[in-house]
Amino acid sequence: MPRPAEILAGVIARWVADPDSDVVYSEQLDGRWAARMRQSVREATTVWWWAGERSVKAEAYLFPAPARQVEEVYRFCLARNAGTWRSRIAVDREGDIVIRARVANEHVTAAELDRVLGEIYELVELTFPTLVRLQRSG
Repeated sequence: MPRPAEILAGVIARWVADPDSDVVYSEQLDGRWAARMRQSVREATTVWWWAGERSVKAEAYLFPAPARQVEEVYRFCLARNAGTWRSRIAVDREGDIVIRARVANEHVTAAELDRVLGEIYELVELTFPTLVRLQRSG
């Protein structure tokens, strides 16, 4: 049975090789993979993936720390989290808004990683325009 890191590497390679995939580039850096995908609401999103002892994790930068309407931004993000299954919006150490996902190693399959990537894509598409609007109107 392949290890989660091997499954992850194979799935990322498949995404890049597939001409119908929105993933257009990947590289491995310091034990993590960066997979860059096209988006319609912004040029691209890079999803960082890594396989740990207990899970495969993913993280994508969504938006800088809010400068205006901070409470409204966080309220919106928390409400958006209510509709997610595998991923969630979080705040990183610098205060920036990111999307994080995690799959337990025993559940890592190509299909599950496809679902995680799809959910991250959808969260960016549904969330980014509102975050931009909230920062412009404040």
